[in-house]
Amino acid sequence: MRAPTLPEAHGHAHSRDGQTHAHEVYTHQAVAFQNVGVEYGPTVALHGVSFSIENGSFSGIIGPNGGGKSTLLKTIVGLVNPTHGQVLVDGRPSHRMRRTIGFVPQLEQVDWNFPATVWDVVMMGLTPSRGLFRGHSKANRDAAAEALATVDLADLRQRGIGELSGGQRRRVLLARAIASKPSLLLLDEPLTGLDPSAQHRFLDIIDALREVGTTVLMCTHNLTCVSARASDVAVINGQLIAYGPPDEVLLESVLADAFGHQLVVHASGEAFALHHHDHRPGWPGRQ
Repeated sequence: MRAPTLPEAHGHAHSRDGQTHAHEVYTHQAVAFQNVGVEYGPTVALHGVSFSIENGSFSGIIGPNGGGKSTLLKTIVGLVNPTHGQVLVDGRPSHRMRRTIGFVPQLEQVDWNFPATVWDVVMMGLTPSRGLFRGHSKANRDAAAEALATVDLADLRQRGIGELSGGQRRRVLLARAIASKPSLLLLDEPLTGLDPSAQHRFLDIIDALREVGTTVLMCTHNLTCVSARASDVAVINGQLIAYGPPDEVLLESVLADAFGHQLVVHASGEAFALHHHDHRPGWPGRQ
C-alpha cells in the first residue's frame, strides 16, 4: 500500500518588471486532492483527503454508504465546493477544467419519465456550437452518433428513455458523458442493480475508453469488480483510509476499518458493501 501522493512538480522562473516570478508545473497526475474537506452545515462529509491519480488509470472509490464517495466525485466536477483544500485536474483548479470532465450520475438522480429520446439525452452532453437556440453543428451530431456507437446503442437513438432497461440507461448516460471526448470520466455507482452480464458489458466499454487514454474514477459497492478491473483503489470513510493497488488495499484489516459489519459476500465469491439511496430525481440533463 503506497502513501498518498501530491502532484509532482517542477519549478521554473521568469522575469517581469525586474522581478522574478516562480511557477510550478504539475505533471502525470490527472487528479490531485490536496487536503480536501467538505462540510454540509455542521456535518463533516470529508476531512483532510490528500492523494493523486495518474493519467490513464482506472481508480475505484469504495467505502460505506454516507462515507463521502459521491461527494468526492462531485468536488471534481464542481457540484460541491470544498470547504478546505482544493482539487486539481491536470495541474489546474478543477473548476477551470470542467470541459475535460465527463460525469455519469447515479440512476436515481435522473427522471426517466422525462419525455426525451436516447438521442436527446446524448446531445445534452454537447454544447451547441452556433448558439443555444440554433441547434448543433454537424461535428456535434457526429460526436453524439460516435458516442452511441461506442456504447452499442446506435439502433435505439429514437427510443424514449423511459423504455430502456437498467443496463441501457447506464449506457445512455455514459454516451452523454463521453460525447465531448473528456480526458477524465467520473462514474457514480454505475453497476448498481445490473446483472453480471450487463456489468461486464459496461466495464468492457470502460476498458476500451482507457485504451485511448481516458482516466476513469468509479464509485462502487462491488468490491470484486474493483479487485479485477481497477488499477488503484481509494478507500474512503469521511477521510482517506487507504490508497494503492487492489492487492495491497483490499485487505481484511482495511475493509474492517472502512465498512465494519456492512460487507456481504455472495456464494459466488463476489463481495458487496451494503448501501441504500435516497435521491430526488431530476431531468436527464441534471448532474
